[in-house]
Amino acid sequence: MTPAARLSAAIDLIATIDGQRIPAAKALKEWGTAHRYAGSGDRSAIAGLVWDVLRRRASSAFLMDDDSARARVLGMLRIERGLTTEAIAALCDGGRFAPEPLTDAEHAALSGRTLDAAPPHVAGDYPEWLDGALAEVFGDERVAEAAAMASRAPLDLRVNTLKGKPDKVLASLAHLGARATPWSPLGLRIELGADARNPGVQAEPDFIKGAIEVQDEGSQLAALLSAAKPGEQVIDLCAGAGGKTLALAAMMQGKGRLIATDSDKRQLAPIHERLSRAGVHNCDIRAPKGPADTLSDIHASADLVLVDAPCTGTGTWRRNPDAKWRMRPGALEIRLKDQAEVLARAAALVKPGGRIAYVTCSVLPAENGAQIKAFTAAHPDFAVTPPAEVAATLWDKAEAFLAATRTSSEGLLMTPRKTGTDGFFVSVLRKAAA
Repeated sequence: MTPAARLSAAIDLIATIDGQRIPAAKALKEWGTAHRYAGSGDRSAIAGLVWDVLRRRASSAFLMDDDSARARVLGMLRIERGLTTEAIAALCDGGRFAPEPLTDAEHAALSGRTLDAAPPHVAGDYPEWLDGALAEVFGDERVAEAAAMASRAPLDLRVNTLKGKPDKVLASLAHLGARATPWSPLGLRIELGADARNPGVQAEPDFIKGAIEVQDEGSQLAALLSAAKPGEQVIDLCAGAGGKTLALAAMMQGKGRLIATDSDKRQLAPIHERLSRAGVHNCDIRAPKGPADTLSDIHASADLVLVDAPCTGTGTWRRNPDAKWRMRPGALEIRLKDQAEVLARAAALVKPGGRIAYVTCSVLPAENGAQIKAFTAAHPDFAVTPPAEVAATLWDKAEAFLAATRTSSEGLLMTPRKTGTDGFFVSVLRKAAA
């Protein structure tokens, strides 16, 4: 397919997503099934266009003064991809499979309009109802922070030290353009261009033998900040597919007791194969079986409980831009209730002197600092460990890393703009010794 034909397909797909109100991933899958002539490069390029339009949905429509699918695609080319009006016009020449030529109004908008007069939620590309929450945490920087959250994310990998060493794996993946991540001592990063295909790391020998896992650097750092140690009893209370469970297991070096569980047993389905491939042998996976408590045998004896809390996922918008436009206020209220419940459950599992590591992939204050304030008020035997103290003993980049985060008396917040990671909040709470 020509670049112009790909552009036409993207316009049609955005119209389908709008008209049928379906998730972008589903629309892309259905399009690929119906257009089998399109090669993998075509599908990747079209998907990139669609995701970029969703990243810049509000600002592109504002730039064009038009909220149609075509207008948002054209506006995205100007804002996100930096194409000139002339370059966009060359793609829209009205030829076979190409979009129709630019109208006078489109040409004028692409050449003369800017985002200077756009309100914050438009310039930052986020739902207007979230403006107050983002202003609370970011203030006047919310547009810049939100714009970074709308940017394209790289592919981050974590080296599994049970199976490999960072320097050797880095050399092994040099052909993919891998480089060390800025903060995590175990992280590797592969930058992805606008039309980049999936680099297929699952087919790499290092992945097959369990030496690497796909994991955002922020998620790696959240696990590191929990400071799991060999010989401890550690519980991953919201383990899901096991990303942080695997990181904890490597930190424990196969020594001690690691328990992984989740309220939704369907989320745990991939964890068995992942743990096996990673060479983890000290993890007990506990899936819910009826109303009985899967952790009924744990009575205030855990050294560490990791609460990778269910949340709105606002910190992962750059990986899932479709989600931010589908998010509704009611979803936040449900998550806040879930978070409070899982924190209360964690409190009963921790031994005196033990700790809870509370983690969200959200930037919203209600899910982060406010939850910690409410928890410590209800559980005065727990106190927040200052972020500087949490990070100080972990690695030599701790001071610079802390300077890049937003720290508070409740914890620390990573953001794409400041740390180059997904948005993650981390708070480590220690229970008073007996």
